[in-house]
Amino acid sequence: MWKFFVYSFIGAFMFFVPVTIGEKNSIMLDHIVSYIQTYAAPALPYYALIIIAAGSIYPFLSGTWKKSTVNIIFSIFKVIGLFVGIMLVFNFGPAWLFDPAMGPFLFNKLVVPVGLLVPIGAVFLALLVSYGLLEFIGVLMQPVMRPVWKTPGRSAIDAVASFVGSYSLGLLITNRIYKEGKYTAKEAAIIATGFSTVSATFMVIVAKTLGLMDMWNTYFWVTLFVTFLVTAVTVRIWPLSKMKDEYYEGSTPQPEVKVSGNRFARAWDEAKATLAASPTLFDNIKTNLMDGLLMAMAILPSILSIGLLGLVLAEFTPLFDWIGYIFYPFTALFQLPEPMLAAKASALGIAEMFLPALLVTESALIVKFVIAVVSVSSIIFFSAVVPCIVSTEIPISIPKLVVIWIQRVILTIIFVTPIAYLIL
Repeated sequence: MWKFFVYSFIGAFMFFVPVTIGEKNSIMLDHIVSYIQTYAAPALPYYALIIIAAGSIYPFLSGTWKKSTVNIIFSIFKVIGLFVGIMLVFNFGPAWLFDPAMGPFLFNKLVVPVGLLVPIGAVFLALLVSYGLLEFIGVLMQPVMRPVWKTPGRSAIDAVASFVGSYSLGLLITNRIYKEGKYTAKEAAIIATGFSTVSATFMVIVAKTLGLMDMWNTYFWVTLFVTFLVTAVTVRIWPLSKMKDEYYEGSTPQPEVKVSGNRFARAWDEAKATLAASPTLFDNIKTNLMDGLLMAMAILPSILSIGLLGLVLAEFTPLFDWIGYIFYPFTALFQLPEPMLAAKASALGIAEMFLPALLVTESALIVKFVIAVVSVSSIIFFSAVVPCIVSTEIPISIPKLVVIWIQRVILTIIFVTPIAYLIL
């Protein structure tokens, strides 16, 4: 059982324990990525470009590009992402692309960090999820997860990994557990759209942009509470409520057994059973590293194409003003200052989660706080999370993802605005 303690501890430490190194307080995984970004900076654009090139070619080599209309569209976008990446790395192309808030923002703030975070995180993920900790916590959390969020107890660690680590890592866990037959399609969709938020690291960037770092703990815990509260509602309404409880085709269904008697003893037994069937450390890391690289290949080209499209539409068209009218009745009803601006900022989140913050940097504190929470709690955005979900085996369509996004934004505004008025 030493593997349970040692490997699980290393995995949990890398993902969940903040450590101060120099002036920076963050999880070790973020420190490793920051270290590489600092000391390998000249090589990173070329590394990212290789991942983007591999990701844009892979659908055509593997034949997945023609599986469905969605696959065809995303495969074309990935090729566009490759061309954008080449222009940014080799410094040629239209002047608007090199505006600091356009191409360079996407490449430096998203593409490079995500390209490092996903494969490196996948290595430590192998330690976190394969040696019994997932099952151990799952049994202990069963009484809470199933009644509130309609997911198995084992999804608790998935939710925390997403919130503290990264949506891409959370989706990596979710997809893997779904394919193993431990989640149904409905459970996997609830976790993917309800818990797979941007990481605490991304939240720090939002808080810095909006000048909220002096109240970081308040912002973090309110966002955590509101995000999970919103998910408790969305699981009970269409489309999530009507999804099928079917297991992945070809997998051996492993539904969570309802525990009676000594819960701690049962949790220990589950951990031991998982450990007995676990692969060798080398095989496990190799499998997870490959999963991480494939996930990075799926995400990076899409960030550069779909994310850029969202930025261009926000900058040069009234599209997001129109979408903002969906949310205007709620921002006005809750008497937010500049309700139309808050509504437009909320709408921008569907393209890229950083965009709402950029729009309200000069607004009142309460607007900044609400939009900072909305940008995280809404979860679904096209520059990264949507292509990430589409690249998994989880059977949820893009129109349904858009509906869930609208539901989440409205519910977040309803829940967070009274809280913001109370605490600010």
